[in-house]
Amino acid sequence: MSPKELLYIDDALGHEKFLINQCRQAANALTDTQLRSFAQQLEQHHQQIFNKLYQLI
Repeated sequence: MSPKELLYIDDALGHEKFLINQCRQAANALTDTQLRSFAQQLEQHHQQIFNKLYQLI
């Protein structure tokens, strides 16, 4: 992998990590169970994307 590609993956990992944290914070702040469940599903989805990107390096 080229250095530019590695920088792109590193940047994408940072974005996914940010989204995971945002979803986690939203889920913890929500009182509506359906919305909380949806935020948790989004968190899991972004965690899966993070894991797939991480496997590239």
